[in-house]
Amino acid sequence: MSDEGGLPFDPLIQYVILRKDLVKSKKWNLGALVAQGCHASTSALWKYREDPNVVAYCSDLEKHMHKVVLEAKDDAELLDISSTLETNHIDHFLWKEQPENIVTALATKPYVKSAYGTLLRHLRLLK
Repeated sequence: MSDEGGLPFDPLIQYVILRKDLVKSKKWNLGALVAQGCHASTSALWKYREDPNVVAYCSDLEKHMHKVVLEAKDDAELLDISSTLETNHIDHFLWKEQPENIVTALATKPYVKSAYGTLLRHLRLLK
């Protein structure tokens, strides 16, 4: 796939990562888990709202809103992912559900797909 200039297409992507254990062992329903991802995604977009990538991502709602939803097995893995992203200068938002104050989801600021490299490749799509 290429853009109009013939260059390879490198889309802006926002990754949303949800804790799978909240459904399996904590007995959260699917709607509650999806809400956590929505909170994280919206928070990341708002936090970085003046960033050129976010402006571009939100500028054409039908072409630029690419999201990939992945799963983390538990809170420890989600925190580890957050640390890895910080180390690699990938801006993101780690959502904490209140009043429980537990981490439930993470969403990245939109970046071109190639910027993520292999950082998230080990994670599975949420099922």
